[in-house]
Amino acid sequence: MMSKLGVLSDTHGRFAETQSAVRIFREQEVTKIIHCGDIGGAAIIQAFRGIETHFVFGNCDYELDSLRVTAAENGHIFHDWFGSLEWEGKKICFLHGHCQNQFETELHSGHWDLICYGHTHVPTLELHGNTLLLNPGAFRRVAVPQIAIVTLPELTVESRSIVPIF
Repeated sequence: MMSKLGVLSDTHGRFAETQSAVRIFREQEVTKIIHCGDIGGAAIIQAFRGIETHFVFGNCDYELDSLRVTAAENGHIFHDWFGSLEWEGKKICFLHGHCQNQFETELHSGHWDLICYGHTHVPTLELHGNTLLLNPGAFRRVAVPQIAIVTLPELTVESRSIVPIF
C-alpha cells in the first residue's frame, strides 16, 4: 500500500496559497504533511486542520510559543528546529535549512532516506548517496508557489504549482 506525504515550506503567512495547498493535498489523498518552517503565523497552522501535520521553525518564525500552542490545539506536532519520523519503512528528517552546519551534518550522515528542507525558496530534488534531498519551494519571493507530494515507500516526488483561491 502506498502512502502520500505532502511537503511545503516558506509559506510566510500567505493564507490563500496555503489553503490552495491544503486543498491539493486533500485531493491527492495526502495523509501526512511536513512544513519545513517560515510558517508566518498561527493562522497558517489552522489551515491544516484535519491532516496530521509536522512543523519545524524557520529563521523568520518569531512567535514560537504561539505557533507551538496553535499546533497542539489543532492536533499537529511541532518539532521545534529539527524533526524526524519513520513512515512506510523510510527514515525522514526535516528542518528549515538555515543552519548550514546542521544541514550538512544530516546530509552526510547516511542515516536518512529523505531530507526535507526550505529556506532557499528554490525547488530542489537531488540524490546524495542513498539520501533524497527535497526542497519543495516557497510561497513568497517566487514566480510560482510550489509544494511537493512524496509517494512512499517508493520516494517518488511530484511538484505542484499553487494557484491561490481568493
